[in-house]
Amino acid sequence: MTVCPICDASGGVVLWQDDFCRVILADEPDHPGFLRVILKAHVKEMTDLPPGDQQRLMQVVLAAESALREVMAPDKVNLASLGNVVPHLHWHVIPRFAGDPHFPNAVWGERKRQAPHPAPADLDARLAASLSRRLARETA
Repeated sequence: MTVCPICDASGGVVLWQDDFCRVILADEPDHPGFLRVILKAHVKEMTDLPPGDQQRLMQVVLAAESALREVMAPDKVNLASLGNVVPHLHWHVIPRFAGDPHFPNAVWGERKRQAPHPAPADLDARLAASLSRRLARETA
């Protein structure tokens, strides 16, 4: 059996979860607020999910984007679902700032500057509260 690092570990600070997926604050020092929405089932592609589950996962991705916009007011939010290294369905939800280390490149691209965008000390608590509020409405 292949070991899956996404199945075997939380991947960061869990901000919100249910029995379907979790939203984590990733340990990405250059990009504070970098979130991952991780499906709990080991699935490789969005089209491997039934339509209702596809919609549910996208609701969580969009709630994560909205929470980042509310709490951090980024210049842009990047959404990515790659899975080339770890083929377990997950979405990157990344707040971008004109002065962040890689902007305007992708966060995995060439570094342009050294200093990350500052983040509030209570970032995880504020994001968790925003996610909980938004996702409680979605599932109510």
